[in-house]
Amino acid sequence: MAMTSLLDRLSAERQRRFVGRNLELKLFEQAIASKDLPFHILYVFGPGGVGKTTLIRQFSRVCEQSNIRTITVEGRSLEPTAASFLSALRSLMGLNKGDSPLQVLAEKKERHVIFIDTYETLTQIDEWLREEFLPHVSENTLVAIAGRNPLSSGWRSDPGWQALIHTVSLNNLAPEESLTYLKRRDVPAAQYQAILDFTHGHPLALSLVADLFAQGKNIHFQADAPNIVKSLLERFIQELPTTLHRMALEACAVVRITTEASLAQMLELADAHNLFEWLRGLSFIESGHTGLFPHDLAREVLIADLRWRNPDFYAQLHHRARHYYTNRLGQTQGQEKHVVLFDYMFLHRDNPAIRPRFTWSEHSGLLTDSLRENDNTSILQMVIQYEGEASAKITYHWLKRQPENVLVFRDSQNTAVGFAMMIALHEASSEDLEIDPGVKAAWQYLEKYAPLRLSEGATIFRFWMGKDTYQAVSPTQSLIFINFVQYFQKTPGLAYTFLPCAEPDAWAPMLTYFDMKRVSEADFQVGERSYGVYGHDWRVVSPSTWQQLLAQREITASSETITTSQQQPTQVLSQSDFTEAVHDLLRNYTRPHTLHNNPLVHCCLVEKQQTRDISIDERIEILRNLIRETAEFLKLSPREEKLYRALHRTYISPASTQEQAAELLDLPFSTYRRHLKAGMIRVAEILWQREIG
Repeated sequence: MAMTSLLDRLSAERQRRFVGRNLELKLFEQAIASKDLPFHILYVFGPGGVGKTTLIRQFSRVCEQSNIRTITVEGRSLEPTAASFLSALRSLMGLNKGDSPLQVLAEKKERHVIFIDTYETLTQIDEWLREEFLPHVSENTLVAIAGRNPLSSGWRSDPGWQALIHTVSLNNLAPEESLTYLKRRDVPAAQYQAILDFTHGHPLALSLVADLFAQGKNIHFQADAPNIVKSLLERFIQELPTTLHRMALEACAVVRITTEASLAQMLELADAHNLFEWLRGLSFIESGHTGLFPHDLAREVLIADLRWRNPDFYAQLHHRARHYYTNRLGQTQGQEKHVVLFDYMFLHRDNPAIRPRFTWSEHSGLLTDSLRENDNTSILQMVIQYEGEASAKITYHWLKRQPENVLVFRDSQNTAVGFAMMIALHEASSEDLEIDPGVKAAWQYLEKYAPLRLSEGATIFRFWMGKDTYQAVSPTQSLIFINFVQYFQKTPGLAYTFLPCAEPDAWAPMLTYFDMKRVSEADFQVGERSYGVYGHDWRVVSPSTWQQLLAQREITASSETITTSQQQPTQVLSQSDFTEAVHDLLRNYTRPHTLHNNPLVHCCLVEKQQTRDISIDERIEILRNLIRETAEFLKLSPREEKLYRALHRTYISPASTQEQAAELLDLPFSTYRRHLKAGMIRVAEILWQREIG
């Protein structure tokens, strides 16, 4: 008896479970059997779980039976770049490193088929495939592509491709096909009608039903379920092997991509290998090139169930994932750090203020780069297209003045597909202010409401846009915002940031969520176009406090307008105002009831000392302790001990009069006054250094 390989068994089982799709199979069989191909691109599209990959495998089997060579490229296992695609082809075709896959494919005389699955992950190279790769394969090549979305407009608007493409919209299985599938999966016949009523032939739903029965569970279905897959998955997650398996599934739903390392961290396990492999085997868990992720609908159901059933564990999973990504951020650089930041940002996806304003796909394929000399033309063309000639002149000015503060976002062809310009306001000259109304408005706002102090800086994200989408939600916009977050975290001395928006109201929910305040006083106009501005004072809410604030909002599903919890904003004082307030505090040290209006009560110095909203009297007591501790610090220096004694006898434990204080210190009155003044200045200097960090 001949030995059967595991591959043979796997192929046979797939064939046994395959049902339906007769029209699609007949179309494919006739095409590959034709002397001249009736079309060269067969594009199959449909929602997740409808059976696209299964159909592609069946097409491949048809080719095998007809002795037609095939190449299958799995989109999600690649980086969405031309280089990655060609490298995969080279490997699949058994070519040497220096060989050109395209040249080999162009010279093929016999009929052959290229399959490209999960095409939605390759959108970044869609144009390259359409314009540069596919036109050069031989005319005996049929390319069968499967993806979730219809073909892009570039295919549909090209009269040449219109004649060479056949599209197939894949739908649910017919009732008789569903019955055949259930029979092949050994589902009890008594359950057929209830299952058909429940699933309406959705392949993923049918697969989940069969998975449940394969576990030996007795399940009775209701035919009136409003959402087939949602209701089915809710039933499925009630029937897991152990509590730990449920926790693993929930952890997988919380994060964008699950790896063994992240799963172990989130479940606090030394080894999560077996659980990871179990997840990989579930029919609604997909495998990407960086890890596992649930089917979109499965993720929604799992999260909704967890938030309702066990909100504490939901919050705990977020906390552990946040801790994992925080550690990873400290271990990564460059593009890898951007990926980790995106994973970090994904934790906010459940909030309706954030979800619609980011793209959450597994791949973006975009790279963040610095400005190159040949980028200027592309950048200016983008600005002209969306903001006009007047803005382009301002852009050109800043490209010359602060080129180091420009980020360029590139696709797989190294083409600039977007850019962001972060102007350092504290480095702007008076000439710069007159040239750029946006920078001038931001600077005037700072001078009036939040003046910069020595060693502090401010930035306006003056221009930010994608080549094809401007400031609309897109992979480019998402990457721009990720870079903004990284900028907040890594820029020392950053006191204030401004973000102008062409449509400020559209971004209000998200920017409010991120604690950006609408500062209409900094709004500006260039030509006929107006821009609304958001701002954040990092002295009021520091990066570390901001991160804690977002951690609290991360697990909040409310779409209500979010405001900070502080009852009164932190006061940001100039050094002279701060010094004056310290002197007032010293003079009234023994009369705390007179200090309620002292601006130091709400300064950064006090905010750093507490983690909750506290009363005004508690804040005054914090200030008095700071004054006493700072004065006592002077005793440690022989040169400054005399300053401490003057302060102590005058303010901390005061004599009746300054004359008496001088007498107790055994000092001439003029010397005593000199020591007192120097002590007040020194205390103010020390506290100022603590105020500005």
